[in-house]
Amino acid sequence: MPKREKKVASGDTDSVEHDDLEPETKKGKKGGGKTKEAEPPAIYEDPPEKLTSTIGEKYNLKISSWNVDGLRAWVKKSGLDWVRQEDPDILCLQETKCAEKSLPADIKDMPEYPHKYWACSDEKEGYSGVAMLCKKKPVKVTFGIGIEEHDKEGRVITAEFDKYFLVAAYVPNSSRGLVRLDYRQKWDVDFRAYLKDLDDKKPLILCGDLNVAHQEIDLKNPKGNKKTPGFTPQEREGFSTLLAEGFVDSFRHLYPDVPYAYTFWTYMMNARGKNVGWRLDYFVLSGALVDKLCDSKIRSKALGSDHCPITLYIAM
Repeated sequence: MPKREKKVASGDTDSVEHDDLEPETKKGKKGGGKTKEAEPPAIYEDPPEKLTSTIGEKYNLKISSWNVDGLRAWVKKSGLDWVRQEDPDILCLQETKCAEKSLPADIKDMPEYPHKYWACSDEKEGYSGVAMLCKKKPVKVTFGIGIEEHDKEGRVITAEFDKYFLVAAYVPNSSRGLVRLDYRQKWDVDFRAYLKDLDDKKPLILCGDLNVAHQEIDLKNPKGNKKTPGFTPQEREGFSTLLAEGFVDSFRHLYPDVPYAYTFWTYMMNARGKNVGWRLDYFVLSGALVDKLCDSKIRSKALGSDHCPITLYIAM
């Protein structure tokens, strides 16, 4: 498998690239003088929206989530044009890398979303960060999960609405060489306890970049990435444990066997053009909301980041 140099911003351990590149496929017998041909890209086509739940209720809530890989750069790449076209009721963003004082005017002044909430790292400028933009004002908004070790990195916003909680999260990456894997495992335990506590009060929707490809179907090259951040046994087990607590991966609930459905592609070696990617971005639901689920979409054609947006339709 070809390797490439990975570039990480100073101090930004979340910027590590996933090592998910495959060599071109050789056609014909080895040594037979045949010309190498590139393997055709594995195509994923986002199917038409399902706007009604399994119990016959039409959706009345649309949520979009996008890891923007730097809010200011994403705005310059016309990310807001997609938002206005998609027109979600709530927009959640991850890896904003932007303090509130440095927000671009284009997003700060959006009249479509009068209720905006921002969280960023307390210690590192241009690191991590999440945001939530709402058309309807939440009952209550909180930041973090109540544990300083985690909350100082600006990774979670929770909005309480009448019938549900919405949690927008940017889960920490285990980093190059898995130097943060122990921390990631501690995060998984603490974050799971936080979600369970919320779920005891009312159902929840969790969205964001959860930095794990749960199953082999969720990345292009599982065999070559067993020790890569986002696909280690420990991270996958952490997500399995969350689901075992009664939570549901909305996309896989609806599309259990659909391949090539990715939300992240490295910028290197035309990975996106070849669809050599990972599914790292999720909508996870409380079990009590499954009957309300209409659709869980991957907007893989939307550009502006190394991730694409995802959208949830649900009847609340």
